[in-house]
Amino acid sequence: MMWLSSQFKFSMMACDRPNAESSMNSEVLIVGAGPVGLTTAAALHQRDVTCRIIDKAPSASDKSKALVVWSRTLELLDNLALATTFIDAGMKALGARIYGNGKLLVHVTVAGVESPFAFPLMIPQSETERLLTEHLAERGIAIERQVELISFTEGPNAVTSTLRHADGREESYSTPWLIGCDGAHSSVRHVLGIPFTGCAEPNDWLLADVHVAGPLASAELSIYWHDQGVLVFFPITANRFRVIADLGTAAASPPPTPTLTDVQSMVDERGPGGLTVSDPVWLAGFRINERKVSEYRCGRVFLAGDAAHIHSPAGGQGMNTGMQDAFNLAWKLELVQRGAAQGKSLLDSYSTERSAVGDQVLHGAAMLTMLATLRNPVAQYARNHAAPLIASFGFVQDKIKNNLCELSINYRHSPLSAQDWPALSGGCHAGDRLPAAPLFSPPSGQHTTLFEAIRSVRHALLLLPGSHDQEVIRELVKSRIRRSSVFPRCLPRT
Repeated sequence: MMWLSSQFKFSMMACDRPNAESSMNSEVLIVGAGPVGLTTAAALHQRDVTCRIIDKAPSASDKSKALVVWSRTLELLDNLALATTFIDAGMKALGARIYGNGKLLVHVTVAGVESPFAFPLMIPQSETERLLTEHLAERGIAIERQVELISFTEGPNAVTSTLRHADGREESYSTPWLIGCDGAHSSVRHVLGIPFTGCAEPNDWLLADVHVAGPLASAELSIYWHDQGVLVFFPITANRFRVIADLGTAAASPPPTPTLTDVQSMVDERGPGGLTVSDPVWLAGFRINERKVSEYRCGRVFLAGDAAHIHSPAGGQGMNTGMQDAFNLAWKLELVQRGAAQGKSLLDSYSTERSAVGDQVLHGAAMLTMLATLRNPVAQYARNHAAPLIASFGFVQDKIKNNLCELSINYRHSPLSAQDWPALSGGCHAGDRLPAAPLFSPPSGQHTTLFEAIRSVRHALLLLPGSHDQEVIRELVKSRIRRSSVFPRCLPRT
């Protein structure tokens, strides 16, 4: 009989609005109420771990910011019963087109992605935050705004934080655990003194959230490699797009906020022609930083999301990676808090696993940015001629799709993953993401999928029987051990 372990867990935890007068009445203090902090709170709520979530900003951001929710994140949100809510509020994208000096070079679709959510979901970050905030509010969890973390000290059993309220009042608050989800300028990271190593990408960039009229695919990313730089259109709604363009080598001063005229000139120069931009929602100049911490955990304090890793927006992986940080940490923290697991080894695995993923995302985003911003004419020529050839191979397109949709992320090298059976080509390995495999339950006679069978189950033992193990399965069914979750059928290869 084979044992399959995967470190992608599909469950979460709880948070009630704290009584500010109590010195310790929550198990976790979450600093930062962006997508990662909100996801952390929802993940903790699902697992009945209480928390308090604070943010120094007076209100949520109304900017579109991160635009894409990928397949893997939707699979995890589905265990919060939120995937359908997100899909209803967003727009399914169909793929991406890359042009070189006006000629279509590469067309990648999401067809064939093996997930119940086989598409990138285009949804502004402001909407993502709204949906998560409403989800928490329905469960009695309120975000405490204009509450700022000033400092904290760690003791043997708790972290004591000093919080400053909008009226200047300071509060001392103790919790067993502290999670910093407070962005690139994280106060939690600064107090810890953990280096945020990396560098700034050398170019200045233009960003515009605008309406676009003209011959442009409404449900696909359109990327234009031009002699003078790259121009990218990310669809938001039917006629609203995020436009990004690099402006060349960064100047001494920060890039200025562009005007609508600046955006139109850039679109005219590098785009397909015939496009008109209007009704700007957000205009900004920015620079790309590529930075990461070496450790996501320091004792009872954790970092997640942009507090731990920031990188180029190429690929749209940043917010998704942070939200997946939250899911990874939540189930581990719950087991340790309940005394059901050895704290050090399990909690250390959070940093090991997620830091490796952060390295992969940072490297991939940097490579995409480098390719898009080539300035040397010879390098541009080579790129434009090699890209169509390389992308013509099916296995290359599959790899691109699985990497972007984040279905290829695995924890095979995690200290929690062990495999005692021979590796089969094309099959699941310990530490892999579980596929949504079709299953059949003899006790009920029902057909289902693996995702549906373990939805909302905190931990599941999956037995993959061989040809001589049917008697063992029959005994398990007779003994009614988690009868509804016993499916005596092997997982198909994926």
